[in-house]
Amino acid sequence: MTRRAIIDVGTNSVKVLLAEVDGHDVTPVWETSEQTRLGRGFYETHQLQSSAIQATAAAVARFAITARERGAESVRVIATSAARDAINRLELLGAIQSIAGLTTEVISGETEADWAFAGVASTPGWSADRILVLDVGGGSTEFILGAGGHAEFRTSLKLGSVRMLEQLQPGDAPTPDALARCRTTLDAFLQREIAPSLGTALAQGGIPTRTVGVGGSTALLALIHLGRREFDRDLIEATRFTPAELSSLVEKLWSLPIDQRRQLPGLPPERADVILTGAAIYEAILRTFALPHLGVSLRGLRFAALIH
Repeated sequence: MTRRAIIDVGTNSVKVLLAEVDGHDVTPVWETSEQTRLGRGFYETHQLQSSAIQATAAAVARFAITARERGAESVRVIATSAARDAINRLELLGAIQSIAGLTTEVISGETEADWAFAGVASTPGWSADRILVLDVGGGSTEFILGAGGHAEFRTSLKLGSVRMLEQLQPGDAPTPDALARCRTTLDAFLQREIAPSLGTALAQGGIPTRTVGVGGSTALLALIHLGRREFDRDLIEATRFTPAELSSLVEKLWSLPIDQRRQLPGLPPERADVILTGAAIYEAILRTFALPHLGVSLRGLRFAALIH
């Protein structure tokens, strides 16, 4: 058994997972995140901003130091959508190397999808289930469908909570028209970009036993739904939303000005803007494919990265 840390540099936040790893068994010891909004102002120029790069590299360095203090024998850094698409990604990788002394692996959308599925499929008792994994990040969304621990369909789309927030700009006090526009935009995008392919895969194998969200947004939605301020892995992973429950929560979030959203139990104040689009993306996926529920898993990309 070894104690390893994985630091995940995403479009919206930097996340760390320190765990005891024994073969394919992963037991979390410590995990947290810090929003650095690496993808801020990114989607017009595909240029990462220097301030966001520096904040991200500093967060990686802090997490690495703490992980080692807590006994990490190795620290691995991976980066996803914003780093993949950035024309100045070398500036980010250089800053992390300089400040944290660590090399960063920029993983492909396909690898991100495979690892998200592998992490969820490692849940005890789920090995035989047909599972649809949805990983909504800040800059991309991965869809993975499979059974018996093997993915039969996977794709990564340029659809994410930060990307949508910057495109739609609903403002601090969004109107009903802003929500309607968001829903219309998402429905059109999903029908165009993924409904034909995923729809065929679902038709061939039937509605999955489990539809599971693994992005940070689903964990936050679970805490908001439960009215809990404290992170509780068991409670979060026991949460399942019906389409009606998820739509009701989306409408509640979009009805509140940002100052009131910042007061909601379970929602970090710095995530009060991006939760709008993150929640709406999950809602749109359930609607588009007539899925009966959305579960939540905290076993995603980082779990799998620790054993690959």
